[in-house]
Parts: sequence; C-alpha cells; structure tokens
Amino acid sequence: MQVIHKIGRRKTAVARVYVSEGKGNITVNNRELNDYFTTATLQYKVQQPFALTGNEGNFDVKVNVYGGGITGQAEAIRLALSRAMCELNEENRAELKPEGLLTRDARMVERKKFGQKKARKKFQFSKR
Repeated sequence: MQVIHKIGRRKTAVARVYVSEGKGNITVNNRELNDYFTTATLQYKVQQPFALTGNEGNFDVKVNVYGGGITGQAEAIRLALSRAMCELNEENRAELKPEGLLTRDARMVERKKFGQKKARKKFQFSKR
C-alpha cells in the first residue's frame, strides 16, 4: 500500500494527512497525538474515523496542521482521515456518511464591519 494523502479543513485550520500501513502511531506536527491534543475529547475526535471503520491500530498517520484553534484543527484532521478511509475502502463510506464525518463544515467567523464594535454588535448610542 502506498501513502494516502488527504486534506481536511475546518474554520481556518488546514490539516494534511499522510496515512500508511503500520502499528497505529499518530503524529501531529512531529509530536505524539496525546502530547498535541491533551483532552480526551479532542483525541476521540481525531480517532473517530478509525473507530467507526474498525481500523484502530492498523495505520500510521503523519499530520501537518496549521491555523485556527485546537478544536478546529482536531476536526480538520478528522475530515482528512475520513476521506482517507473512504479512499482506502469505498465500503467505509456507509459508516462515515451518516455520522457526518465526510461533510465539510463551512461555517466561518463573520468579518467585523467598520463603524461597528464587532460583526453584528453596534456601538452604544447615548443621548446626552
């Protein structure tokens, strides 16, 4: 099996994932998964595609991720891994699609407009 390369995005985070056969090591930005994502929730999000397809411990994953916060990065990695699992075996699509793991979440932060405090919030009007 050759290396499978996929890209996942969430908010402003971009994750490049390289999946190859191995013992289940996941490396994120040259650090172990548990060192990079310290909370159990984020670790679960990253490993979710493997758990749903029954491939825990079968693949080594090397991830380069940048931009956004840690939650956006974890979800970008999850999308890229889900795409890689689908390329590996088309039958995995049936398990991942109903869970919503193959859908790119397009929600982005709305930009701040000039003359306003934030994107929607206005400056307070005071009558003196």
